Amino acid sequence: MDESVLDVPACLERVRVGNEDASRELMQHLHPLVVKIVRSHLPRRTSEEDLIQTVFVKVFTRIEQYRGAVPFEHWVSRVAVNTCLNQIAHEKIRPEWRMADLSEEEEKVIQNLASTTGELVPEDGLASRELVDKLMAHLCAEDRLVINLLHLQQKTVEEVREITGWSGALVKVRAFRARAKMKKHLSRIMEEMA
Repeated sequence: MDESVLDVPACLERVRVGNEDASRELMQHLHPLVVKIVRSHLPRRTSEEDLIQTVFVKVFTRIEQYRGAVPFEHWVSRVAVNTCLNQIAHEKIRPEWRMADLSEEEEKVIQNLASTTGELVPEDGLASRELVDKLMAHLCAEDRLVINLLHLQQKTVEEVREITGWSGALVKVRAFRARAKMKKHLSRIMEEMA
């Protein structure tokens, strides 16, 4: 069903009496909204798909709590944001990485880094990139930006300065501090493996 013509109140009534087609229609209507919210509030150790599914489970199991005082989409937005914030708070209880947070390939890359001083073998490339992404997830948005521009996109300090509007000194200091934070997180992971 086209989401722009969905009669949400009528669909909600059909959902409340157990109509599965209405549930699917409502889910299709809400999916873009929920995806947008989850992507903007995604905790680092939770997959996007899992969190989206959790939001929809909460919406459908608590649908009787919706009283109609606000548009249904606003109520769903509140459920989605609260679900994300609760997951972020849950992850803050244990902010450090665990070996279980890494894939087998990423663990292999770390073991390779710990045991050799040579270059990574080419087949470790994708796992290396995924590991870098996980290390960057620990950084604030500005630090991620400077690492991405300088090291992943290989832009010069001058180019980064023009893109961000920061001074050249600020670009260098941010990059240095961001690399230090990434090294600290990597060291913790390697210590855990020892």
